[in-house]
Formats: sequence, structure tokens, C-alpha cells
Amino acid sequence: MLSFILNRIVVGIASLFGVLSLVFLLFNLLPGDPAQMMLGQNQNEEQLALVRKKYGFDRPFVEQYFLFLNDVSPISIHSRSPEDYTFFQEKYSGIKMSLGKYGLALKKPYLRESFQKTGKKVGEVIAETFPNTLVLALVAIFIAIVIGCFLGIIAAINKGNIWDTIIQFVSTIGVSVPSFFSAIIIAWLFGFVWYQYTGLNMSGNLYELDDFGEGSVLQLKNLILPALVLGIRPLAVISQLMRNSLLEVFDQEYIRTARAKGLNQFQVVWRHALKNALNPVVTAVSGWFASMLAGAVFVEYIFGWNGIGKELVNALNVSDLPIVMGIVLLIALIFIVINIFVDILYLILDPKLKLLKI
Repeated sequence: MLSFILNRIVVGIASLFGVLSLVFLLFNLLPGDPAQMMLGQNQNEEQLALVRKKYGFDRPFVEQYFLFLNDVSPISIHSRSPEDYTFFQEKYSGIKMSLGKYGLALKKPYLRESFQKTGKKVGEVIAETFPNTLVLALVAIFIAIVIGCFLGIIAAINKGNIWDTIIQFVSTIGVSVPSFFSAIIIAWLFGFVWYQYTGLNMSGNLYELDDFGEGSVLQLKNLILPALVLGIRPLAVISQLMRNSLLEVFDQEYIRTARAKGLNQFQVVWRHALKNALNPVVTAVSGWFASMLAGAVFVEYIFGWNGIGKELVNALNVSDLPIVMGIVLLIALIFIVINIFVDILYLILDPKLKLLKI
């Protein structure tokens, strides 16, 4: 078990390194001068030169790449010279150990500063918006798991009848409809047309200013519509997977034996079939939860939800590349961590799996 976990961690680190390299390559090959993006229209050559030197934009491409890796790495090399880009200062927020001219630093990953939000670190922007996206994704995946598994069980038990047909039809529609389209329709219907009945808003955040503008008030009702929209597609996939997986399990010999002993349908499903049917569902949940953080971009923007998705759209509109890069790296990290967790969870759900074949 330990060697398996270590192997998955090593593979995950290698994957993250590949993502880091690809993200840096893609965004640094884009046309435009980062220094001009930061300063805007009101700049002169002297100011541009100072910004390029401060952020390392005047270095050769390969050197900029290694400086980027040095910034995002939790263990990095730092300089003792204030004139050097790697000089350990407030931006690194960690522990430094000097070894002559250079030293080692144990620090939080530094994702650099926003081009448009002067002096604001990308890490601070993510820290302000990511909790809102995480809450939205957790509620959405909870809705998808509970309703999806329930519908899948109902469809499997009633295979071939009207309930099975209806559930499969609804699931197909749920998978087919893009999130941005369903977000517009649901926001319009429940937040505008039927507002007098639902009391739900077309847009809003988890926390909003109170009537006096002096503090924040928790508005859970603003979470309902975006979470519902974000959960529609995984709900449809989970219901289909649960149905098909349960039908395969129902054909197993031990299920027939359980029924021969006089157990009712509920006991057969709950005690024997459900656990063995969960493996494909676990895979779907893990993949969808990670993709929700990326797929929440359109949903958050349409509903005005203050998360990393909305922040990503705003950053793209103003070419704020550090924020875009930081959010992309965060999503990649979440994908990798969740995949490692799911591999371990597989062993818990099914100990018979051979490690070398996972």
C-alpha cells in the first residue's frame, strides 16, 4: 500500500511539472509585452525597464522558465542581493536559510502579481475567490451524487418499464445540454419569470452587504440555482453509471443466492449490490468534481458568483496572465490530487484489485 501511494505521488509530481512547463510555454509565447500590460497606456521607457527588471522579463526565455519554477516551488533558491530577482522578500512569505551568496527557502508557492490589480498577489486573489467555488462545487456534487444514485437505483430495479425509460431520457437530456445554456434558461425561469414563487435571484454571491452596507450577510438561497445547474450533467452521468453497474451486479451468482435466501429488493441492493456497483460511480464523481472547478467558469459568470471561474473570465478579458496561469495551475493540481485519492479509494472499496493493474 505504501509503495503504491508513493508511486502515485511521484507520478502526480511529474504530471504537475509537465503542466507547469506547458502553461509557462503557452502563455509566454503569446504576443505582447507583460511590462506594458502591467503599466497600461501611461508608461515611458524608463518605467518599462524597471518593471522588466523587477519581474525578470528582461531575462532570456530559458532563464525566465527556471525563475518561474523557482517561484512556484515550495523549496527554492534565493539570493541575498536586493538587486537580484530571487532576493528573498515579502513576496515569498516563508523561511530562508542563507548559504553564502545564495541560499534555500522554504515558502508558499509564489504565483507572482496581477498585471491589473496593482501590487496584489495572485495567491491572494485565489484565496479570496476559491472558497466560493469550492462551496459551489461541493453542493453541486452532493446534489448529483444523492439524486443521481437514487435515480440509477430506481432505473435498475425497474429495468424496462416506464420509470426506467423516463430516467434514461432525462439523463440523456441532462448530459446533452451545455452548462452555459441551462444556466441562462434556469436563471431566467426561476430568477425572473417565477421569482414571485421561488424568491430566488438571477445573480448573487454567497455573502452580500447588509441593508446598511456595514457588514456581510450569508445568502444561501443564491447558492441554489448555480449549484443545481452545475450538478445537472454529473447527476445524469452518475444515474446512468449506477443503473448499468447495478444491472451487471444483479447478474452475479451471490445476488441470486441472496434473493434465494428470501431477502427483499432493498436488502439485496443495500447489503450486497450497492458497494460492488460503486467503483464506476467513484471514478465519475472524482472526475466531475475536478472538472466542476473548471466548468464553473460559465456558470459563475452567468450567475455573478464570485469564484475563480468568474475571476478567470475577468482576467482573460483584460489579459491578466498571472491570474490566468495561477488558476489553471490550481485546477491542474486539484485534478492530480483527486486522481491520487481515487486510486487509494479503489483499494479500500475493492481490496482484490492488484496494484500493478490499477
